[in-house]
Amino acid sequence: MPFTDIVGHQKPLEILRQALEKRRLPHAYLFLGPDGVGKRTVALALAKAIQCQAGSNDFCGKCADCIRIARGNHPDVRVLEPAAGKKEISILQVRELERELSFRPFSGWKKIALVDPAPLMNGSAQNALLKTLEEPPQSSLIILVSTSTGGLLPTLVSRCLRLSFTPLPVALVADLLASRKGMERGQAEFLAALAMGSPGRALSAEMELLVERRRVWLEKICSLTPQNYKAALAAADELAGSREESLRFLEWAEGWYRDLLLCSVSGKSDGVLNRDLEEELKRQAARHSLERLLWLRSGTARTAARIQRNVNRRLALESFFLEALRTV
Repeated sequence: MPFTDIVGHQKPLEILRQALEKRRLPHAYLFLGPDGVGKRTVALALAKAIQCQAGSNDFCGKCADCIRIARGNHPDVRVLEPAAGKKEISILQVRELERELSFRPFSGWKKIALVDPAPLMNGSAQNALLKTLEEPPQSSLIILVSTSTGGLLPTLVSRCLRLSFTPLPVALVADLLASRKGMERGQAEFLAALAMGSPGRALSAEMELLVERRRVWLEKICSLTPQNYKAALAAADELAGSREESLRFLEWAEGWYRDLLLCSVSGKSDGVLNRDLEEELKRQAARHSLERLLWLRSGTARTAARIQRNVNRRLALESFFLEALRTV
């Protein structure tokens, strides 16, 4: 599976190809982009291209080195992620990684470390890795993978070359799901749109949960009326029980208000994420002004950011829902 078989991301792939051809790779990359769009796939592809026995600045996917990287047991390629049963990457893991990077490669010309997701390194682990990035071993390459720079030390970010990965076009993801996964075309288009151009999300168990939960969430936000404060407080109380549920709801709600804005501005439902809820989208779009929809969409993002900073979830959600009532 050479670089040409990777779907999308032509700009970052071209940058990587040129660096490989010139053998001028930086000591560290930071791959940024939404979950599931292919950052880790590209990172592993780069590792294969460096180690591949074909030696063509690409990878064959069939040689012993490519196969060992795919199986996760190559001696020169290490994937750093939380240990089993843990929620973060510890300083002990980073120190062990530093020790490994100090050795010469067994094969190829680099020892490669992939940290995914990088923000799960705790503060001590990030500071420890920073020391390595300040004085990197000559033959090392570190790739940090993250959705944003928010959870990373600014000094850590500044020592990496950033490559941005954007969501793929919905039509391209639908083609991928239909051709490579054998999915029925209509279902492929629906999931590709709902996953916002992320193949990984479209195939995840999280997407199955999202499909089930949307109508429950829709009922909650459609019940927001000036006279219904109890419903707003009850919705906040229910969603606050789980951090993951809160963030999933807010991410979906941001997409829902995006859909309403598209319908409100264009009068059509072209390009919406919730394609199967077209009639409800049109009804809701007719109820709200553009100013209200803009506020609601930005409000979901602000509330999600507060929860990610560990602000009290119930209070954050209550604030959002009650402010939403006042903008009716």
